[in-house]
Formats: sequence, C-alpha cells, structure tokens
Amino acid sequence: MPDTLTTRALNRATLARQLLLRRSPLSPRDAIAHLGGMQAQAPLSPYTGLSTRLENFNPEDLSTLISERHIVRAHLYRQTVHLLTAEDYLEFRPLFAHLGIRGVQAYYAKDLADAPIAEVPLLARTLLGGRALTRAELGKLLAQKWPKASPSALAFTATSQLPVVQVPPRGLWGARGQVTVALAEDWLGRAAGDPAPEAVVRLVLRYLGAFGPATVSDIQTWSGLTRLREVTDRLELRAFRGQDGAVLLDLPEAPRPDPETPAPPRFLPEYDNLLLSHTDRTRVIPHDRPVPLPPGNGSTQGTLLIDGQWQATWKLTEGDVQIHPFVPLAPATREEIAAEAARLPALDSRPPEVRFP
Repeated sequence: MPDTLTTRALNRATLARQLLLRRSPLSPRDAIAHLGGMQAQAPLSPYTGLSTRLENFNPEDLSTLISERHIVRAHLYRQTVHLLTAEDYLEFRPLFAHLGIRGVQAYYAKDLADAPIAEVPLLARTLLGGRALTRAELGKLLAQKWPKASPSALAFTATSQLPVVQVPPRGLWGARGQVTVALAEDWLGRAAGDPAPEAVVRLVLRYLGAFGPATVSDIQTWSGLTRLREVTDRLELRAFRGQDGAVLLDLPEAPRPDPETPAPPRFLPEYDNLLLSHTDRTRVIPHDRPVPLPPGNGSTQGTLLIDGQWQATWKLTEGDVQIHPFVPLAPATREEIAAEAARLPALDSRPPEVRFP
C-alpha cells in the first residue's frame, strides 16, 4: 500500500521543487530549465518569478539571455506563452504541433471565411522567411490573399501552427513592444524538427521534478497533452496516496521535506505556474478564490504565499507595495513580508514602502 502524503506534505514538497522554500544559487537559465519554463503572457512576470526564487537575481541577466537567444518566448504548454530555454523549445515544441489546429477550429474557424486552415501557415512561412513581423503586419499580408477573412484570425491561424517565437524588445526588462514573431529556425538558427521518441518522457520527468508529487491528470493540466498515463506506466516512479485517495507519482529521489519545514513569505507574479499547474490546487490554494489573471506587462501585482499557501494579493504602486491579506497577520509575519517585498524587482532603485490597507 503506497504511503499517504498529507496536503501540507505535498505543499512543502512542491515548494521545494519550485525553489520557494529557500532561494537557489541556480543561474536564471538553469532555473528556467529546471522549472520546465515559466508562464509569460504578462511579459515581465518571469522577472518577479525569478527574483523570488534565486539568490542573486539581476533582471538585466534575463534580458541578456533573451536578447542573445538562449531563452525564448513562445506558445507551448496549454497553447499559452512561456519563457523557455532554446533547447527545451526545440525539443518539446513538436509534441504540441497538433494542438494549433484545435485552437483555430475552436475559436477562429468562423472568422476565416474562405481561408483554408491548412494553407494559411504555408503562406505565412513564406512571408516570415528571414524577417520578423507583428501580428497586425502578418494578418494584413495574409488578408491580401484571403480578403474576406479577419486579419487577426489569419495571424492567429498562422502563428498557432508554425514554430514561431516572440522577439525583443517584448519581454526585456524596462522595455515595451508589440508581439512580433519570427520563425524559430531563423531566430535560433536551427529547426524544431519531428518529435523525438523520448521527448515526452523527458517532459513528464521535468514536470515531476518541478511540480511533483502529482497525478497524471496534473501533468496533463500543466502541459495540455493527453494520454500521458501511457507514458507514466513505462517509467520507474514512486507512488503515493493523497489524502483524497488519489494516486500521486514522483521521482524516487526527489526532495520531500518535513511538512513542518518553515515556508517564508514569497511574492509570486501574475500567471505563476505554481498556482495553475495542478488539477487539484489545494496544496497551495486553501480557499475557493479564482487565481487573478490581470492584463498588462506584469511585475507590478500578483499573489503572496504565507506559510506556503496563497493567502494575500499584492500590488506595486508609486513607491509602495499594497498587501491585501485574506487572513489575520501576526506582527512578525508582517515584518517578514516587508523584508521580502524589498527584494521585488522595481523599475526604479527606491525600496518600496509596504502597506497593509
């Protein structure tokens, strides 16, 4: 009979994998690889996500990695924008190639008029050859061939099926820019190719190393892929039971700290995968509040972990950080939160004042 893990034990295990129990000496590139990528719809949110996980994080280091093409911004898991190492994108992207057509059929088919779903990316590949285009520019060019179709639907149809990456200045610290895409093979100098037989195995192992212990459903929730039980059944994994009786899988030697290990306050950015990557989120969300997913560039608001659980939200305004807790906070906890807030990556050098309205 597998050992049972309490919800608190699951919490501490996942926080350890997420580099949230204590800051890690990893480089930004190695941390992004360890996490299997970082959610990045809000382009600056990974800067906050790394500052809360790494010992000596400098936002300019991540900007350099993006500019020098070691790290890329691209749609991958769940067809959402993630920050990934170039190597991971090239290896894992072929696993998700079939999902692009589904997204088009679900959301944009009626806006394509007479434009064939399969032909749009073929023309887009030619148009993008050797250059980068904004979505508006790409849609306008595609509409010259299919004038009855919506240009935005044409652009989405193309970019959801082609291996493209979003290029700077979008995603650089302190910079703003429209979504501008280039073919991955042009930007990185090599193509993604066909799916490698063991790529999905490495993807599952990467998830468990960053989010486990977890169910097969959790892995599918995070990735957007299906039929992953066929993969996990082939692997030598350790099985546990959750408090609800669910079968949890894990890497045999992965860290599972004592459930009473202290968990300091941690500021998470918008869209942080910690809150979005399990079917059952109770290991980090002890209430029924929906995870806030605000629009914007990121790095100015998000969620706050207190004793390892999401128990407050935060917002960086002019010169201060406003904390809105869901539970009463002891004076010592407020002091810890204030000390942690001082490490937030701000666009100016002044330390923010922490307020509890």
